[in-house]
Amino acid sequence: MTVATLAGAPEIENAGFVFRPLAVPSRGSTELAVWSVEASPGARSETHTVDKEEVFVLQEGSATVLIGDREHVLGPGDTAIAPPHTPLRLSNPGERPARLLVCTSKGILGTLNGKTISPPWAQ
Repeated sequence: MTVATLAGAPEIENAGFVFRPLAVPSRGSTELAVWSVEASPGARSETHTVDKEEVFVLQEGSATVLIGDREHVLGPGDTAIAPPHTPLRLSNPGERPARLLVCTSKGILGTLNGKTISPPWAQ
């Protein structure tokens, strides 16, 4: 059994978001990729797609997730499931940070502005 602590997770900052890899291949996971993300008030990701299903669980604060052409407002405990290859955008419309857990399959790739990337927080 491997234990990967939040305290030991590196912080990866990107455009108002802080990602912290938890159960990812580089920390011992063999099948899944799980990370925490904190979204600053007003943070809004660029619209992108991923090649695997992605699950977002809001733990604290508020978040809005655009999946395809539908916007979903999440409250604590709510979960959004984004299918692969579907336009996706995450934002925090609230006045305090939003904290989420994200789960997907290892090896996820994202496409942003026509460029394919391997998100460092999922490795």
